[in-house]
Amino acid sequence: MTVSSIQLKRSPWQNVAILTLGFWLSSSIILDWVIMPSLYISGMMTQAGFTTAGYLIFWNYNRIELLAAALVVTSVLVLNKTQLAGDNWRRGTTVLALLLLAVPLLATYVLTPQMSATGVQLNLFESATEVPSTMNLLHAGYWVLEAVKFVAGGTLLFWGIRR
Repeated sequence: MTVSSIQLKRSPWQNVAILTLGFWLSSSIILDWVIMPSLYISGMMTQAGFTTAGYLIFWNYNRIELLAAALVVTSVLVLNKTQLAGDNWRRGTTVLALLLLAVPLLATYVLTPQMSATGVQLNLFESATEVPSTMNLLHAGYWVLEAVKFVAGGTLLFWGIRR
């Protein structure tokens, strides 16, 4: 009888990075492609309370993203310090991890407050029937950040699984 002794020997920090990236990217897909489109289609964007609701949703989610980004950066830095890898791999993973940290920082401290301020209804006697043009520009910025997050996060996830 032969027993196979092949085992995957991953560092716990590599597992942390992979699990965090998987959770983060999948939750972003749910938020971007399920929750927000559902709110938009239901007409909530034209209601007075949508700005407050949107701000609360993103305020909470941005903090979760910041924690996930911090875990990924920490994992990558620890792995680069403890494991033998080429300088190009170390530099590439560090740049991608820091880019991933920049995304929620910009979303938390630039985009979300600006979107909230743009969407605030200051005149209670007027109904919000259309989205301000500035909001469309901020949405475009949000989607650019999301694209950067998915490319950088997907690349790191692929490298982490493959390694």
